[in-house]
Amino acid sequence: MDPVVILTLVAALVVVFLVASTVRIVPQARRYNIERFGRYRRTLQPGLNLVLPVADRINTKLDVREQVYSSDPRPVITEDNLVVNIDTVLYYQITDPRAAAYEVADYLQAIDQLTVTTLRNVIGSMDLEETLTSREEINSRLRAVLDDATGKWGIRVNRVEIKAIDPPHTIKEAMEKQMRAERDKRAAILHAEGERQAKILTAEGTKQKDILEAQGTQQAMILRADGEAKAVELVFQAVHRNNADPKVLAYKYLETLPHLASSDNNTFWVIPGELTEAVRTVTRAFGDQPTAGPPTVQPEEAATADADDTSDENRMPQLGAGSTVSLDAAAAADEAEKQAAAAVSDAKAEAEAAKSSQVPRHEPGR
Repeated sequence: MDPVVILTLVAALVVVFLVASTVRIVPQARRYNIERFGRYRRTLQPGLNLVLPVADRINTKLDVREQVYSSDPRPVITEDNLVVNIDTVLYYQITDPRAAAYEVADYLQAIDQLTVTTLRNVIGSMDLEETLTSREEINSRLRAVLDDATGKWGIRVNRVEIKAIDPPHTIKEAMEKQMRAERDKRAAILHAEGERQAKILTAEGTKQKDILEAQGTQQAMILRADGEAKAVELVFQAVHRNNADPKVLAYKYLETLPHLASSDNNTFWVIPGELTEAVRTVTRAFGDQPTAGPPTVQPEEAATADADDTSDENRMPQLGAGSTVSLDAAAAADEAEKQAAAAVSDAKAEAEAAKSSQVPRHEPGR
């Protein structure tokens, strides 16, 4: 082969190599740090970039998008000397590629260690219960410390989250028992409150029922009393309007006597003192009017009446032989007296029957 051709091929290869070494294409959201003869020169931005071949070289390629870093669970001691395992999630972003490449050797390891030490300082000032209930406070304090420390490394910590807090197994069992007791307590309180409300509602219903029943009874008694008052008023008006004669009144009076002892609860029966007057009224009603003077009474009968003062009220006065009352009037009076005596006898018999059904009373000797 001709030496000229060989030299031409070699020169062409050198030119291609130099052109390839001069052109650098950087993807979006990437940053390349360029060193010239071992010294930082500049940072290539996304797009087409030209560098000096052989003299310039790419030292680090960095991703400036927001990154997520999850650390392994680390043991942390609380203020009440309990060991808990806490793992965190870190969201960060590279803001200065030069500082991230030259200010710290391994920024991920540095961030992880700084997170652990800061977390131990924060948790060490809290007890277990406060640690479990103060995640927002822990996150904000971690973010403040990490953002301040990583600023000189060209890294911005956007967010720090605690992913899990694992207390010891014995503490978990105690917490579960406490939670179960709290739930049982709330259930008992709710059950008692429900029973209380039910009893209150039942009492209110019973109260309303009693009130309504009392009001109904009151209205019924008022209406019944009004009806009886109106009935008595109508009877009274009818009697006075029709001008009832003594015959009707006397008959109704005698008709009422047998009903005085009709009740089963009566233990004694009282004969009204107006019985003699009622019989006398019947005598006048059914007989003729006397022609002259009042009826005379036999002396024997007067003496008998004076001797038996206690029985005069239940007896009819006897008419004397010299009375001026007609025979029809005397017969009517005798008939009325017989009816009254029969009514009194029936009432006494019923009263005696009622007494015999009860416990007999001791009567003093005669």
